[in-house]
Amino acid sequence: MYDIIVVGGGPAGMTAALYALRNGKHALVIEKAGFGGQITHSPKVENYPGTLQMSGNEFADRMLDQILAQGAQIEIERVVAVEDRGDFKVVTTEEGGAYEGRAVVIATGVKHRMLGLPGENELVGEGISFCAVCDGDFYSGQTVCVAGGGNSALQEAILLSEKCREVIILQDLPKLTGERKLQDVLAARANVRAICDTKIDALVTEDGALKGVAISGRSTGEKQTVACDGLFVAIGLIPENEPFKALAALNDWGYFDSDERCLTRTPGVFVAGDCRSKGVRQLTTAVADGATAALAACRYIDYELG
Repeated sequence: MYDIIVVGGGPAGMTAALYALRNGKHALVIEKAGFGGQITHSPKVENYPGTLQMSGNEFADRMLDQILAQGAQIEIERVVAVEDRGDFKVVTTEEGGAYEGRAVVIATGVKHRMLGLPGENELVGEGISFCAVCDGDFYSGQTVCVAGGGNSALQEAILLSEKCREVIILQDLPKLTGERKLQDVLAARANVRAICDTKIDALVTEDGALKGVAISGRSTGEKQTVACDGLFVAIGLIPENEPFKALAALNDWGYFDSDERCLTRTPGVFVAGDCRSKGVRQLTTAVADGATAALAACRYIDYELG
């Protein structure tokens, strides 16, 4: 029987494990693939307080080493269910594992919706990015494209327009769908233009580096190549919370409907990180959630279970 089982080995999950261990709790972290989550796609992280520069992989490796040194147990399995049995929970995995814990922190994160193009995965972090705050500085004075036309895409474009020589928005619908205020801001910037009603057909590379995107008009079929140094994909995020909806309410977009306290409707079950409903999804907010959820779980064990 573990004190706390953490589902997910991203920054939120590993921080939750760290705080649990530092509070004298026996912790297990179950991760389905590789530790670190989305941050491992970032070749340079320069906005984490106290660290001038590091790669996402370096950050993930440091966190994993840190929790292992504190005594964390880890399993590489895909969690498919968490069952509430009152004073303890049972976490089951696709591989047939069944683990008992007095409390559970769900930190399953999100995955970026991809364009589905050949060679896309290989270019993530090497020409394809998802976060202007994280990676925008790498394209200062260069030309970038932004895939998408909703609020997230327009916000990315605004940030990029302050650094880049040119920002080209590629929207598959006939018009931009983001808020009018965001559209007005972009319309006033001479280095921003939008191409709507267009489909991204392929990524154009040279010696493994992104050099542009091949597009075609959805209505006209007209084909062209747009030269760019980077492509920011902002067509949505996909939470993977469905297996846990019996324990924690989901909002209309599939995120856990929980505030900064990281609580759920099930005593002993907590949520943390990008899988939670929140306004800002950054590395710093993920680790903050991990600390909050773990401390809440420790209080639950110490004062409610006794």
